[in-house]
Amino acid sequence: MKKILGIIPARYASTRFPGKPLAKIFEKTMIQHVYERSKLSKSLCDVIVATDDSRIFECVESFGGKAVMTDSNLPNGTARCEQAAKNFDDKNIDAVINIQGDEPLLDPLMIDEVSELLNENNECVTLCNEIHEDFNNPNVVKVVLTLDNSALYFSRSLIPYKRNKNNFPIYQHIGIYGYEINFLHKYVTLKNTPLSDSESLEQLKILEHGYKIKVKITGSKNKSLGVDTPEDLERVREILKNAEI
Repeated sequence: MKKILGIIPARYASTRFPGKPLAKIFEKTMIQHVYERSKLSKSLCDVIVATDDSRIFECVESFGGKAVMTDSNLPNGTARCEQAAKNFDDKNIDAVINIQGDEPLLDPLMIDEVSELLNENNECVTLCNEIHEDFNNPNVVKVVLTLDNSALYFSRSLIPYKRNKNNFPIYQHIGIYGYEINFLHKYVTLKNTPLSDSESLEQLKILEHGYKIKVKITGSKNKSLGVDTPEDLERVREILKNAEI
């Protein structure tokens, strides 16, 4: 079994929702919800929060979590994960799972599913699930797969187009990624690519440079709901108030 580190990138600045990681969901901040859900995974050797803001760092330490400071000028969460992994005390990490810091409904099963793919010696992996609505919502990223469940393409548009009106499933990409550690170091050096810039989807850069992303259809029944706006936060509060996850 590989030694896999869970990293939650979290920054304070956000165009649509400044201070999002510190937003309260009942008595806990969102970053605490994500951290505690991640710690329920059975496959991680440790979990850390990678941030560029002292307020988030202090919040994580206040509830007993582990946090590391990273540069404020990094371009994205993947680069933040890479820098945190490089500076992590244990230099024998085999792989990293990038856990989104705005997914307070995260099912720990998803982390274990990503770990399973990493233990099968895939260098880059992620998850998806079948959806039956929001086909034309550009914030719901769709993915199409090869016959052996590697990603063919990710898009904010509906893919595939159902010209024949058949029952072909539509899959939503779930934004949790696993990287073999050497691939993670390589990935952050790759140049930006046209499709990635056009769709504003970071993962397309991997495909455009000719690398594979292995995808698993998750067995989790939890609805994937990232928090991008205050309205999303209210939806999460309602879900947590009315259901056990």
